[in-house]
Amino acid sequence: MGKNRRRRSQTLAKRRTQPGAPPGSLVVDPSAESTLVRVIGYGNGGFHESVLSDFTKLDSIRRQHPTVWIDVTGLGSESTLRALASQLGLHPLAMEDVVNVHQRAKVDEFSDYLFVVARMIDGGDAYHSEQLSFFVKPGLLVSFQERAGDCWDPIRQRLKHHRGKVCEGRSDYLLYALLDAVIDSYFPVMEQIAELADGVEEAITLEQNGTHLMQVHELRGQLLALRRSIRPHREMLNELVRDSTSFIEAETRVHLRDCYDHTIQLIDSIDTYRELTSDLRDYYLSTVSNNMNEVMKVLTIISTIFIPLSFVAGVYGMNFKDHSPWNMPELGWYFGYPFALGLMATIACGLLIYFRMRRWF
Repeated sequence: MGKNRRRRSQTLAKRRTQPGAPPGSLVVDPSAESTLVRVIGYGNGGFHESVLSDFTKLDSIRRQHPTVWIDVTGLGSESTLRALASQLGLHPLAMEDVVNVHQRAKVDEFSDYLFVVARMIDGGDAYHSEQLSFFVKPGLLVSFQERAGDCWDPIRQRLKHHRGKVCEGRSDYLLYALLDAVIDSYFPVMEQIAELADGVEEAITLEQNGTHLMQVHELRGQLLALRRSIRPHREMLNELVRDSTSFIEAETRVHLRDCYDHTIQLIDSIDTYRELTSDLRDYYLSTVSNNMNEVMKVLTIISTIFIPLSFVAGVYGMNFKDHSPWNMPELGWYFGYPFALGLMATIACGLLIYFRMRRWF
């Protein structure tokens, strides 16, 4: 029941702005984590990392490093978010989408930056996905996430130790690296679901019980949640690859195409396993139905055999003997009882031979 409630909660909009509120209203969730702003500057062999509380220092950091990544964790401090948005010139409508974390993956282009929304699997749970928001400017990338914990630590380590192409100092390539890590984080969850589906299929083949059907429904729920999270990324990445925006360089589009291919692969895998779970459900129901038919066939054969036996026993049980010599004369016969039992056995054996010849069992 708890999982069903959790599943339904993922389909509900979680807007906190009241109907009719002015566009761009910034209303944070009271239960959201406090806001922490970390800044990473890199490029030309330099590296800087710190927790930022005074946003006026951003200009000096940007002058010292070709590319700056502002990593914002937690959306619980309205004043911090407003101050950061004011310092960077972020549009109120975009900031409203940042704090309303029910957004689907999308791309919006503004005059001086690109706004990108993606969703990341939270802790390997297919039912929980976390909204990620990105603002891409030349030499600057701002990322917002709901809570601490992500799949970007390898990228941070590459930046810190000056390894890989991401250290060349372009914000659009950093966006690709972050999105690629987000998309790749879906694969372990998908592999886990695939292993569970294969195990359920084998278990249904060996034995049928109600828990297997519950497992199939649970797998379908996880696949539906994954599909709801990953599918909008296809359109979002397609826009980044094909739209001619000045914020994404042509070389980065080549890498984004690879990220797009991974998304298509995930969607195809999810659709394949959704069909498999549908087949498993039908297979389970048909197996249970076949087993029930076998039981009913055996019971029907037994009933069919006992119907004539009951007739013989009923006839001999009428006991019409005392008033007429024609009333059950064999009741006085010395071999009457063995004859009745032999007649019943002959009828039963004859019916079994007949059923066997007709291949009814």
